[in-house]
Amino acid sequence: MDFETAQAAGLRGLRDLEVLALASRHQRALVTHDVSTMPRQFRAFLDAGNHSPGVFLVPQLLEVSEAIEEILLIWLASEASDWEDRLSWLPL
Repeated sequence: MDFETAQAAGLRGLRDLEVLALASRHQRALVTHDVSTMPRQFRAFLDAGNHSPGVFLVPQLLEVSEAIEEILLIWLASEASDWEDRLSWLPL
């Protein structure tokens, strides 16, 4: 498993569709707290014919330890292809 912060990935200040395109180009699933606009933008991204390695929405109120456990479980119990073009809320 390889994580990269938004800052390290150069995502700060980008619009949702730009973030989705960059994640797709680098074959990286996106883990985000942006639960207000990302679902709508994700649908628009897919409707435009794009593909995504997947997006995981993490509510701000979810404990960090629980989010980490969820992500680890996903990584251990599934394949990357299971999440392609899917938007999933944590906890599952």
